[in-house]
Amino acid sequence: MQVIKKPKILIPKNVNFEKWATIACDQFCARPKYWKELEEAIADSPSTYKITFPEICLSMKNIDEKIKSVWAEMDSYLKHDLFKEVNNLILVEREVENGKKRLGLMVCINLDMYNWERVRIPIRATEDTLLERLPVRIKIRSKAEVELPHAIVLIDNPEKNIIESIYAKRNSLKCLYDFNLNMGGGNIKGYEVNNSDEVIAQIHALLDPSTQKAKYKHDAGILLAVGDGNHSIATAKLHWENLKKTLSEKEQKDHPAKYMLVELINLYGEGMDFKPIHRIVYNPDDKYVEGLKQALKGNGKIKIIYKGKEEYIAAPEKASFAIQAVQKYIDAQIKLRPEIEVEYVHNDDHLMEAIEDFKGDSLGIVMPEFPRDELLGFVLEEGNLPKKAFSIGEPEHKRYYLEARKIVE
Repeated sequence: MQVIKKPKILIPKNVNFEKWATIACDQFCARPKYWKELEEAIADSPSTYKITFPEICLSMKNIDEKIKSVWAEMDSYLKHDLFKEVNNLILVEREVENGKKRLGLMVCINLDMYNWERVRIPIRATEDTLLERLPVRIKIRSKAEVELPHAIVLIDNPEKNIIESIYAKRNSLKCLYDFNLNMGGGNIKGYEVNNSDEVIAQIHALLDPSTQKAKYKHDAGILLAVGDGNHSIATAKLHWENLKKTLSEKEQKDHPAKYMLVELINLYGEGMDFKPIHRIVYNPDDKYVEGLKQALKGNGKIKIIYKGKEEYIAAPEKASFAIQAVQKYIDAQIKLRPEIEVEYVHNDDHLMEAIEDFKGDSLGIVMPEFPRDELLGFVLEEGNLPKKAFSIGEPEHKRYYLEARKIVE
């Protein structure tokens, strides 16, 4: 069973890498000035900003024109021979907060081995997938010639004998890039992994039933859990399912769209700090806030910020249940009251900034931190967390678009 395989990765050549690589599309949606500063810094240079669709643009009136410009820019980059191809795994060394290094491997995952529902399959979602969030992403991918991933998938490797072992030998590997990411993203390095097939076999070995039973008390059949980019992987899955209907079995077997390029990271690696994702609710009233208080019960507490005042309210003590309860209330109220809008904000300071920038009433909900050690247990025993339950690191340390891969033949 091939869950992951060696990718054909496209790396740009003769470009300014600091202008090329840009933050994941779903970041800083409540901070338009971030994107304005980034656009000004990039100017006319080739950039992933021009071949992705920042979600802050979803409110634009000319979305279709923006999508067409993404396709046209992709086509231009390919026609002008902007890329070189690396037919190996890439070891990624990312500098994150407090000088920590987050290590990853660029691999291809088999989308037939992924499902966002709670079924026994090697690649599992960790958060709820909301299909209504996908139409723009699906439309872009439907005619995209290349993909640029910001998705991170996790392996359960507390022994640290896979990715970390490669990193220990990094000085013997070819360095493909080494530069500082823009907008405070920290340094990033990429190394070509020569023994890719051997590493892939080592990863697949984690599916061995005896290994599974030792970890989870039963053969759970899980190899990878999505750490970031649940909706991006769901988009790729839906695109592949639609495309499969037009292909013969032979054409399906190794079609590039059957796979998705992701960064694979050890759940127990350094730099794997799980951070909360806060909520800011626009246009609430006193009744809305009182309803939230009534909906949350328990021995824990969360902080809310409303009309310039901070208050701690009762909530479930366990972070996972508190996150579920908050999101359940938010989603229910959005259906009942269309004037209510919600945005998801990383970092306490960014939440306060978003609250201060909004001219009307808003409600800030400071969410609890989800412990990473509980993630796989929750997924196996309970199912998916609600959307935006946790973030891997601060927003500046989210994955940047950098490597690409062709998804058409």
